[in-house]
Amino acid sequence: MSGCMSTFGGMPQAELSKGLKQLKSEHQPLLRQLEDLYDLTQKINQENDIEANFAALITKVKEFRAALDPHSEREEGILFPMMGVYIGTTSGPIAVMEYEHDQAKANIGEFLTMVGSGLGSTEEKKQAAELIQNAYFILTEHFSKEENVLFPMAERMLTDEEKEELFQKIQEI
Repeated sequence: MSGCMSTFGGMPQAELSKGLKQLKSEHQPLLRQLEDLYDLTQKINQENDIEANFAALITKVKEFRAALDPHSEREEGILFPMMGVYIGTTSGPIAVMEYEHDQAKANIGEFLTMVGSGLGSTEEKKQAAELIQNAYFILTEHFSKEENVLFPMAERMLTDEEKEELFQKIQEI
């Protein structure tokens, strides 16, 4: 089970330091945006006012990506390498987290590429919307893993000095 997040389950929740608390707090607005995106994809799948809902989806996906990118950078560029010193980055929890980031971003990127090349048919729009549904499922589960496993793990493993460094560095992004 090496690399499986479930092997870290059962850890009691710890009070999070400032930096980890900030990263966790960023999830709620992102989750609200994801819910809106998912609702739009459902309307598109049900062929409910496809043109208006698809136009709204495009706009909201761009807004979501603009909010997600700095959050991801704070994790990938700062938190993950700090934890990687202790647990490595090529396998295990950090590798899983980075893989999920990559998968979600790939789905969003492919959606935007498809939109940029022009979609005409209802079927094409439904296929594109499915990419956003994929990102939704990946990220909702991903955020839960971070909040329930990764952040408590970081709280236990990082020194007080590293926690302060984490907080200072994420303020710069």
